[in-house]
Amino acid sequence: MALQGIWSGTISFSLVAIPVQLVRAVSPGRISFRLLHETDYSPLARRMFCPAQEALVPPEEIVRGYEIAPDRYIPITDEELESVSPERSRTIEIVEFIDRNEVDPVYFEHPYYLVPLKGGEKSYRLLAEVLRRTNRAGLAKFVLAEREYLVAVTGTEGALTVTTLHYREEVLAAEELAPKEAKSAAAVKSRLKQSIARLTADFAPGKYADARREKILALLKRKAEETAPVAAPVAEEEEGAGPPDLVAALEEAMRDVKKNR
Repeated sequence: MALQGIWSGTISFSLVAIPVQLVRAVSPGRISFRLLHETDYSPLARRMFCPAQEALVPPEEIVRGYEIAPDRYIPITDEELESVSPERSRTIEIVEFIDRNEVDPVYFEHPYYLVPLKGGEKSYRLLAEVLRRTNRAGLAKFVLAEREYLVAVTGTEGALTVTTLHYREEVLAAEELAPKEAKSAAAVKSRLKQSIARLTADFAPGKYADARREKILALLKRKAEETAPVAAPVAEEEEGAGPPDLVAALEEAMRDVKKNR
């Protein structure tokens, strides 16, 4: 399966610089459905609606606002947001190395792979192997899609991974959730240790699967074999009307080119 690059640049620390490309490490397993109109199966589109004027709002009249109290907002423009947005990263610069075991899993967000580009293969393999053997993670700041992330660079199975981390202020405190220690804590702790010991095993993700997803896929396959798919009605174009958007215009131009060959 070809992996689509999200970002290209270098990963660096000290005097080391490795050219890499960032790609997704996880393929979303969720099955998505389109919402259709029951009468004719036309796909439904979302529209911005103003309840005060009871009217649809065109894109050019939509602005952003930060709610500071119920029905009270601070409007902000795209230009103002752009003025405080960080510059796009050209480098994932590691500022320190830490023990991976010191990072609580609650901080982990989205994983990505780093793929070596031409000329960086040897250094890439060495860094991935050293990080894996030492169980270290390199911490770095990295800007992606106008947002600055804290990321952890790790080595696994010969590859480098980048995992975005939540910032400290994003993680809710767990101290208040922990119950107070009971008088019989020692006995309970002993039983818990025994239960955990009996169920301890090596992590093998292949043993587990999303049962609901598999059932939905089986259902869709069965329905596709038993019934014909429904089709949305084709919208009639007004005579003399031009293409509705740039994509349609390009498609029409390509068709004309092919006809004239």
